[in-house]
Amino acid sequence: MSSLRHSLLVLFVCLVALAAVGSGSGSGSGSGKGRKKGGVCPPTKLKRQWGGKPARSLNYQLRPIRYVVIHHTVTAECSGFVECAEILQGMQAYHQTQLDYYDIGYNFLIGNDGLVYEGTGWGVRGSHTYGYNANGTGIAFIGNFVDKLPSAAALDACRKLLECGVKLGELSEDYSLIGASQVTSTMSPGLTLYNEIQEWSHWLSNP
Repeated sequence: MSSLRHSLLVLFVCLVALAAVGSGSGSGSGSGKGRKKGGVCPPTKLKRQWGGKPARSLNYQLRPIRYVVIHHTVTAECSGFVECAEILQGMQAYHQTQLDYYDIGYNFLIGNDGLVYEGTGWGVRGSHTYGYNANGTGIAFIGNFVDKLPSAAALDACRKLLECGVKLGELSEDYSLIGASQVTSTMSPGLTLYNEIQEWSHWLSNP
């Protein structure tokens, strides 16, 4: 009888352990394994989802990243997934074949549809801002924002992406936010967008 009780006890412990493992594995998405939970992260299309090609080479960054550099792409705007994907495919081809970049130049891009599109992604060096590629994350709004703002959905997606980066440990908690025109000879991210980001937290006026 004692042997039966012992067997039942072992079975009970095993069932409790399996239940605990099952509930833990369902608490987050596959992309969040081994990282802090990023519940604030905005909807994001991975590079393979928008039809991007693999990078020719990868240069990893030391994290957390200290700077975030905001750009605009000076292309057509896009308000839907297919439209945005076509722009990004053409941009990546230009960056890789004409500019000889390893990949599309930005870490992330944001369309007026409010979706974030993965470029090189977190922790991989881009080719967006001379002097800030190794220690910066480049985020580009798709379109030209000299005389108007991106959509409210796009601006909200960017703010959520920044918050997400901090939660995931990809961005430093005291990261600095700058516009590309502050540190290199360019009009990016466009004057109207540049004025907008000056009102955001983490803005650095004199990098």
